[in-house]
Amino acid sequence: MTEDNVKSVIEALLFASEKPLMLEQFRDVLDNMPTDEVRKRIEELKEEYDKTGRGMRITEIAGGFQMITAPVFAAFLRKLFKQRKAERLSTPALETLAIIAYKQPVTRLEIESIRNVNVDNMIKVFVDKGLIRVTGRKKAPGRPRVYGTTRQFLEHFGLKSLDELPKIEGFLKPEAVGEKIETPAPEDTSGILAQKEGINEPQQPAQES
Repeated sequence: MTEDNVKSVIEALLFASEKPLMLEQFRDVLDNMPTDEVRKRIEELKEEYDKTGRGMRITEIAGGFQMITAPVFAAFLRKLFKQRKAERLSTPALETLAIIAYKQPVTRLEIESIRNVNVDNMIKVFVDKGLIRVTGRKKAPGRPRVYGTTRQFLEHFGLKSLDELPKIEGFLKPEAVGEKIETPAPEDTSGILAQKEGINEPQQPAQES
């Protein structure tokens, strides 16, 4: 298989997949091509898309690669899909999810002590959506469950890894710099998640359920 053919196959796989594809998945389709060679071809294809100003981009999300529409064309996509109902998390939900993302592993009671509201239902929703999972139990009376984010969380917000979450210091007011901050301000960090949510504009019309 020629180099151009390999990149064409990779392009086709990326276009057809609704989820980020792992290097191992490409390798299996490409007759066990070494993963470093697969990554090299993906990076070359990604650079071609970037340089030529194409309407599509290839990005690394949640440890895999996915084809998305170029953010610069988001306004046009919104016009095309203006009748499509996009599911978005509410502000309180984003605030709770931001706390989990930054404080993980974290218990339900620890979340509630920060938000001052009951979060039982929100946690159930997040677990059902696959955004968080039980990562273990805390060594404390009652052995409460502790929660952390999942790969689906990274996919949902278009993040390569948790390292791409903005640093807490970036949300502090100048006079607060240098103070010991143990918890990000939910109203600030949830705003970043809200901007991330829906970053992957549709690459083709989705089937209505």
